Amino acid sequence: QVQLVQSGGGSVQPGGSLRLSCVPSGRTLSNYDMAWFRQAPGKEREFVAATRRNSNLPKYADSVKGRFTISRDNAKNTVYLQMNSLRSEDSAVYYCAATASYLILSSMARASQYNTWGQGTQVTVSS
Repeated sequence: QVQLVQSGGGSVQPGGSLRLSCVPSGRTLSNYDMAWFRQAPGKEREFVAATRRNSNLPKYADSVKGRFTISRDNAKNTVYLQMNSLRSEDSAVYYCAATASYLILSSMARASQYNTWGQGTQVTVSS
């Protein structure tokens, strides 16, 4: 079973930027479709962004389009979530997720499609 090791996150003022990283420990990133989800206190876990191993077209939640960028660096075996123009409503615990299955476009945003999750990392946007 692959383990996802997350890093990054922290506290930032509104309008600031942060970058999250996720490494599939002991496994090769190119064998997985990857995604980021987040969960704020008292709310359901929600989709943020996803990338498939065989596609250059990522998928984003409407709430983060134009501000967040998901990318994968197979040479570094790392998937990133670059978050710019952060808002208070972006505050949440962010989770990296992976699946060895090949996802279709319509299923990339479904948490049930991913069977491995990272430990979560806190992102706080506050002045």
